[in-house]
Amino acid sequence: SFPNRKSLLANLFPSNLLVTAKTAFLFILPQYNVSVPTADGELVQYHYGLTDLVTILFYIFIAIILHAVVQEYALDKINRRLHLSKVKHSKFNESGQLVAFHLTSVIWCLYVVVTEGYISNPRSLWENYPHVYLPFQVKFFYLCQLAYWLHALPELYFQKVRKEEIPRQLRCIALYLVHIAGAYLLNLTRLGLILLLLQYLAEFFFHMARLVYFTDENNEKLFNVWAVVFVVTRLFTLTLYILVIGFGLPRVENQALDPERGNFFTCLFSAPTRMSVLLLVCLFQASVMWRFIHFQLRRWREYWNEQSSRKRAAAAAGTKQQAKPLKRDSGYHENGVVKAENGTSPRTKKLKSP
Repeated sequence: SFPNRKSLLANLFPSNLLVTAKTAFLFILPQYNVSVPTADGELVQYHYGLTDLVTILFYIFIAIILHAVVQEYALDKINRRLHLSKVKHSKFNESGQLVAFHLTSVIWCLYVVVTEGYISNPRSLWENYPHVYLPFQVKFFYLCQLAYWLHALPELYFQKVRKEEIPRQLRCIALYLVHIAGAYLLNLTRLGLILLLLQYLAEFFFHMARLVYFTDENNEKLFNVWAVVFVVTRLFTLTLYILVIGFGLPRVENQALDPERGNFFTCLFSAPTRMSVLLLVCLFQASVMWRFIHFQLRRWREYWNEQSSRKRAAAAAGTKQQAKPLKRDSGYHENGVVKAENGTSPRTKKLKSP
């Protein structure tokens, strides 16, 4: 946190560089810091505003540079060794980039939710809503997340993604942007952090399994791990929605709609509206699980068909081998007499008695 930013800039930079330093801080650091009084003194926290777009723009360029570094120094070298087809090459690059991003985000998000106490105290997900003021690390995390998914739009052109893949990737990018921006702007950042942690954990195992599969098509063990993690994270996600929307937010003291204070939700959560929202959430999660079950059934069907075809091929090969005539003599025939390979007679010679 930077509570005395003006004095810090005055001490570090001469007057002719002060304007440049202020502009640099505008791009690099989160804006809208305020001092919130607490029992231990003042605590510097942040809220959102239009200037956040400038910071997001700066980190979009940072994300593009990091994307190029991972592609050049890691993925391209592995691709040259594997000699993948064009389709697999594109999917390998996509999964490689997302594995690096999801791993970094899972570690970062886990650190934030642990240090802020959101896991140890689940009531903090809805207590004192709206959560207008954010700690530095929470706001910085959200700005970086928005910057990454916005940078994925120009990367569709830079990576020369196939036209068939563009609608799927655009849909994925739009869903992430809507959920992250919605949690950030509607002051549901604490719930959003937990949901992102669960989502990124499942996505990490999926793309890691795809990378392993592209290197060795017989190795599908990580897909089984991903299947377990996916089901567990879906159950936790549904439980969190029911806990926060069904029981937490309706008990908030201030139920009046007050956009100036950041209160957007509590007045909307009357009993019928709350049940409608929970029904929509359950239907969405059910559709996700249905697609997952359909995918798993198709994969298992393909696996068993492949195994049965291999068994039939092995049985056919064994039958052909048994049907071949046995070669009894090691020599060749000449005028009806069997000769050895060296031209001598195969019959044993009698030894003369001395």
